[in-house]
Amino acid sequence: MNVSESYLESVKKQFLYYKMLGEKAIAQLEPEQLFVSINEDRNSIATIIKHISGNMLSRWTDFLTSDGEKEWRNRDAEFENDWQSKEEVLLAWNKGWECFENALNSLKPEQLSDIIYIRNEGHTVIEAINRQLAHYPYHVGQIVFYAKQLKKSNWDSLSIPKNKSGNYNAEKFAKEKEIKNFTDDELKRLK
Repeated sequence: MNVSESYLESVKKQFLYYKMLGEKAIAQLEPEQLFVSINEDRNSIATIIKHISGNMLSRWTDFLTSDGEKEWRNRDAEFENDWQSKEEVLLAWNKGWECFENALNSLKPEQLSDIIYIRNEGHTVIEAINRQLAHYPYHVGQIVFYAKQLKKSNWDSLSIPKNKSGNYNAEKFAKEKEIKNFTDDELKRLK
């Protein structure tokens, strides 16, 4: 496997990992908790998802052939908390991720150095992917943090549980060394 193929495989796994983290956090909440905003300056989880979905649809629709900031996108409206149901939230979440995953899965290793534009600023495909690899996990982290605060009962840990690092490390170091993506085990654990 060459470096470009390895890169694409790695980022696909990392994005899937963060998608699953978000979904596992959302699944722990009551539907009404998705719409809680602690003050006017804070976004609810639903609003964060509305923004992520809007970004994904804009950036990844016709990814290689049109600017990533589409004329039809209304970014400011993404921050209006006007959804009413968990179904609307999950529909948008899935629509955004599907658009993104389809674009990412269609990329060929030789396209990674192609130039695409976001707001008329040129990016290599690698730069555009990396930009979103910072953006989406940032917002998923917000979702997880907020969900953990809103959870009314015990939180099911999405990473190494508190005071369990020693056990986790002992298990890892008991295995033979191998080359693999850190998400390989994490994705199994989250399923």
